[in-house]
Amino acid sequence: MTPALEKLKAFDLQKSVIYFGFLAIFLFFAITLRDDGFLTSRNLTNIVLQTAPATIMAIGLVFALSAGEIDLSFGSIVAVSALAAALALQDYPLIVGVLVGLGVGLAIGAFNGFLVAYLRLPSFLVTLATMGLFAGIARSMTNLRSIPVLNDTFTSFFGSGRFLSVHSLVIWTVAAVVIGHIVYRNTKFGAHVLAVGDNARAAQVSGIKVPRIRLYVLTLCGGMAGLAGLLYAGRLQAAKYTLGESDLMIVIAAVIVGGTALNGGKGSIIGALLGSLLMGMLNNGLILMGLKVSDQMIVRGLIILFAVAVSLRDTSR
Repeated sequence: MTPALEKLKAFDLQKSVIYFGFLAIFLFFAITLRDDGFLTSRNLTNIVLQTAPATIMAIGLVFALSAGEIDLSFGSIVAVSALAAALALQDYPLIVGVLVGLGVGLAIGAFNGFLVAYLRLPSFLVTLATMGLFAGIARSMTNLRSIPVLNDTFTSFFGSGRFLSVHSLVIWTVAAVVIGHIVYRNTKFGAHVLAVGDNARAAQVSGIKVPRIRLYVLTLCGGMAGLAGLLYAGRLQAAKYTLGESDLMIVIAAVIVGGTALNGGKGSIIGALLGSLLMGMLNNGLILMGLKVSDQMIVRGLIILFAVAVSLRDTSR
């Protein structure tokens, strides 16, 4: 085999597609929508702010998929966590509302993780069931009513505030990505997650406590969804059962497009960030182009199909 062919074989299509795809879509919208405000600082800032909760959830999903598991319930967790926090803030101090919101997310994630890790139930079926279960709970918690969040400190810290002229949602996004990347790439836990996703039996033989890793990654997914719920409630200054309802497709697309393998053992936090921004940019651009919601769904579905095809091709080598 010639050196040129060896380099071509070593080229990781799945890792590169997000960078080329992001640049290509950005340039396409920048050219076609140059007179519609796509490149204005306000519009680009809105894309980042709107994708902040999805990015947070995508980080948790990277850990789950890398360990060979999946969480389909995070959209429902977002709604329940946001509603629980909003209700707590009506009668209790700020810290209680925050802890309640995060605690609900972590508890649901731990419940999913326990069923998967210790009762050996498939994560796909477990989280599919709890997705419906907690969506129903979210609807019944307030009888379909929206709960206003009137705590100015909460809405500033988790939504509309700024620190040194930087939006709080941008700070949350950067902090989550940096911490997530460090944990994923530079800690024993991250290495164990990848080992379990690559080959759970070999990981078990080598001394890694596989059930514990599965419990941890699904708990982390729940916790990140809980945090996303707080960000939604802070930015919208209200909590409603519909929060997170449309995030499942977007977050999964962001993670897969970003280079995380469906069958475990490989992933990227930075890729998930770019995937989330790409999906946000895509939604924004399609709206500016005047496409209907149904057309936007079709485009997102095609992107997921392409990303899955690249993922499976890459992992079959």
